[in-house]
Amino acid sequence: MKVAVQQEHLQLLAKTLQEQLLVEVSTAEVFEVKCVVNKDELMILTQHESDVIVDTQIIFALIEEVLLSLAPHREQRAQCFLRVFGEQLPYAKCLLALKQTGGAGEAGGAGEAGEAGEAGGAGEAGEAGEAGEAGEAGEAEEAEEAGAQYFSTLSSSAITYSPSIDEGEEEELFDPFADAPNLPTLKPASQIKSILLGAALVGVVVLGGGAYLLTRPCVMSECKEIQNAEQLKTESPQLMRRAKSEKELITVQQQLAAASAALNAIPSWSPRYQVSEELKASLSGRSEKISQVVKALETGSLATQKVQTPASSLEELQARQHLWRQAIAPLETISSNSELYGLVQGKLLNYRVRLHAVNQQIVTEEKWLKKLTAAKAVANAAEKQEATAKSLNDWQKVQSTWLVAINALNSIPPTNPGYQEAEKLLVDYKPKLVAARDRTTKERLAVKAYQQALSTAKQAKVYEQQNQWQAAATYWDQALQTAKKVSQDSLYYTQAQSLIEPYSTALKQAQEKVQVISRLQQTRTDLDKTCINGIRICTFSIDNAGIIVRLTPEYDQIRQNNLATPYSKNSDTAVDVTNHLQILREALAVISDNASLSLFLYDSRSQIIFTRTLGG
Repeated sequence: MKVAVQQEHLQLLAKTLQEQLLVEVSTAEVFEVKCVVNKDELMILTQHESDVIVDTQIIFALIEEVLLSLAPHREQRAQCFLRVFGEQLPYAKCLLALKQTGGAGEAGGAGEAGEAGEAGGAGEAGEAGEAGEAGEAGEAEEAEEAGAQYFSTLSSSAITYSPSIDEGEEEELFDPFADAPNLPTLKPASQIKSILLGAALVGVVVLGGGAYLLTRPCVMSECKEIQNAEQLKTESPQLMRRAKSEKELITVQQQLAAASAALNAIPSWSPRYQVSEELKASLSGRSEKISQVVKALETGSLATQKVQTPASSLEELQARQHLWRQAIAPLETISSNSELYGLVQGKLLNYRVRLHAVNQQIVTEEKWLKKLTAAKAVANAAEKQEATAKSLNDWQKVQSTWLVAINALNSIPPTNPGYQEAEKLLVDYKPKLVAARDRTTKERLAVKAYQQALSTAKQAKVYEQQNQWQAAATYWDQALQTAKKVSQDSLYYTQAQSLIEPYSTALKQAQEKVQVISRLQQTRTDLDKTCINGIRICTFSIDNAGIIVRLTPEYDQIRQNNLATPYSKNSDTAVDVTNHLQILREALAVISDNASLSLFLYDSRSQIIFTRTLGG
């Protein structure tokens, strides 16, 4: 057979295995199947991603089942390998020895392949003689060639791979097919012995006088059952080819079943029994092919009905995907030379388009499902952050995390199956976002007030250092009031409360300083007024010791002159000066009391004239 034909069969086998994996194995979408033949031995390589864990026994059993279904009447060796994508060597292999099952039923394919020649030349099996035997042998050889078209018609092609090379060893190619034997050629079960046995049984029956047995169908009378079966065998391929629908195929299948059931009436001692068995096998084989297609079409019809309504969940979409794959896989096994190929191809194209659409939907749904799952995870993270939040930055993270979760849920479209769940979650999450936002705002204001209190107190201290006590008192008061504004349920409340006592003390001290300064200022004003009366009477200074007042030399001179001539013509003046000094002392005493400072009055020569201490 030409290389192109070989490749077509290998591709068909690989496609069949791939679809069976997709139907039977839940993770089959990650598999890739390749088939080659080397020295009449089939090699099947199945590859998958490194993160996929598979059951090798299930994979190998599935491959064996498919191979037996494709060539059930032929002995064949096949090697199967499992390998991870990107790796050079397989990690698992098995050798399949596909054995002929034996019995009359095995010859069904061969009988089907050879009956045309038998009907055209040799006639019924009981009358054919040597010509019939020759026809049977021809049928068997044709059947083997037809049943083994996947293997024995393929030309040899070798695949080798290299194991890892240890240091110091020479590189050596490994060919797993080097010793593979050629395919054996099997012969069909001999029909001659069955015919002779049937004839011998007929003789025994006649000699025994069994009239009833001689009247059984196809013993001595005309065999309409075989004639009808042979006619249907001839006509059924055309009927199958003309069928345009599932209903018409079922009609053909019913005819095949009826003809096959009629052949059951032929007893085993009939000389036509072997022929009837071969016809039954042929008709059953065709009926089985029709059943396979009908079942696939029924599955496709069911899938078509289901897609009329939108899927409500990802699981439902996956169920539809499974239905389409179940419908497609059997149809892809129908070869181009099959009578059913014309009907199958139109359906197969439609099913593949539908499967592709479902696959796209699943990809989309999985995308949104991941978004929904991610939103839940983010919400859980937000709740954990809330439980441990201890600063404004922490609450800002909580607010941001809730916002991420809600935005993810808001992006899920109404047509998505996860939309309803997303809406329920939003009802729960949105109030939590509002609460987190309010708490963040409260903490932000608390931080601002706390930091402003610290800053204002710092400036108050600067004014204290500059002896600007009025400004210092103003700033201490502002710092104190700002600290009191920190919310009681904020994280900074305790810290703000710790500021209130020292700020209150500092404010009181500043205010006292202001009062002292105010009194000193008033004292200076009063002293200025008292020490000037037409002339400068006295000078003064104020320190921590008290008020020190000194009479001016001018005033002392007037006072001395008055004392020296008390009875002069200016005696009135002398009296006034004496009275003035007394008035001065009294005025200074009042000023001393108001200022809460001691008073020391000196003359111009620093002689103490009058003293007034606090409380005295």
